[in-house]
Amino acid sequence: MRPADPTLGSDRDPILDLPPSRTARRAEGRSARARVPRTRLADWDPAARGHDALEPIVAQGDIRVADLLPLRYSRMAESPWTYYRGAAAVMAADLATSPHTALEVQLCGDAHVLNFGLWATPERQLSFDLRDFDETLRGPFEWDVKRFAASLVVLARDNGLPAAVGEQAVARAMRAYRERMAGYVHAKQLDIWYDLITVDDLLSLFKPAEQERVSARVTRQVTRRTSRGAFDKLTVTVDGRRRIVEDPPKRVRVDNSAVEHLVEDVLAAYRASVRAELRHLLDHFSLVDWVRQVVGVGSVGMRVYLVLLDSRAGDDPLFLQVKQAGPSVYEAALGPSPYANHGERVVTGKRMIQSATDIFAGWTSVGGADFYVRQFRDMKIIPDSESIAPRLVTFARKCGAVLARAHARTGDPVAISAYIGKGGEFDRAMGAFAHAYADQTERDQRQLADAIASRVVPGES
Repeated sequence: MRPADPTLGSDRDPILDLPPSRTARRAEGRSARARVPRTRLADWDPAARGHDALEPIVAQGDIRVADLLPLRYSRMAESPWTYYRGAAAVMAADLATSPHTALEVQLCGDAHVLNFGLWATPERQLSFDLRDFDETLRGPFEWDVKRFAASLVVLARDNGLPAAVGEQAVARAMRAYRERMAGYVHAKQLDIWYDLITVDDLLSLFKPAEQERVSARVTRQVTRRTSRGAFDKLTVTVDGRRRIVEDPPKRVRVDNSAVEHLVEDVLAAYRASVRAELRHLLDHFSLVDWVRQVVGVGSVGMRVYLVLLDSRAGDDPLFLQVKQAGPSVYEAALGPSPYANHGERVVTGKRMIQSATDIFAGWTSVGGADFYVRQFRDMKIIPDSESIAPRLVTFARKCGAVLARAHARTGDPVAISAYIGKGGEFDRAMGAFAHAYADQTERDQRQLADAIASRVVPGES
């Protein structure tokens, strides 16, 4: 008689592994406290960091456009806040010096407070969500939380707010994260996946007397921040052809045939990689113009291109942004991405984390470099430091809820909630870390400014 196959049942159907029980998942979360007691989340020891803060910043220059590096360093050196925005690689190296919980989620990777904003879902609703996934990777949930918490203190200080405001912003954000995560413990997985935080949730930050004014302002911005709005603002007609207006160093025309072929090749490869219905849509558009673009602080030096396409009728503009993607700053600590293309890593992470994603998001690789493509603006409203500062505490609370939703989508809310607990121990530890790391950021920013002054690294005159 043939011996029984232990992988088969009596009807020779595979035996599927049963998912872990809620009790087992809760036990996993509580056991993580042995690896990292919650009080230890507060720890920051500058003497134990084991690296110079300049090293990861300079090392990132290897894959960037060399003539843009002085601009990048100078932007970062302007203030602790601009430094923090560009120094995700420094913080990744710092977080790797301490034990982590091993409670994994899809990290945003750069979850600072201004990387939350409004934009349109494919159904043209305004959603409040995370943005910027250049560093996304699977990793311990608390690394996102720490980057978010510290950003609140750095931004508060940068805007001259009282110390108590930064403390309260972190406390409210951590409480929102903890309570939202606890609310997902008994939620159905599909309910978590479809959970959407809308513009109406964001408007609740304002007093009733302000809501109508702010709502009207959002409506005006949404109307302008579309391909049509960008077409009217960013282009002119030259010799009968629509051209993107230069605005150095933000937008620069590069008269280089190799770069022109690169843009064309990226668009062609991108079109071949997307789904059939999007290829059908793109077939109605043709390339009109492109410029090199400088965006943000952390992305300065990466090859980024703003591309204008138009429909056959010539009255239906579409702006796409083509952006180079390199390794996540967390890969040195967590291991390489499972994706061969870093553009795919970015877009896949974006789709996993966001409740709704731009239909044009895609990726490709050309000339040994990885790129991802997305729609430019598309009703995006991104807050700035000055507008957020007066209502930082309430804004931080909404961001904390969004971050919890992202982590619940891609991790285990039962285990994470069990680790965090119901009291305020997690909140207090994150608050202590945020202040200690904000102090470190100020020291690191001064080091970079001194390095530019002494010409150790190049800066703009």
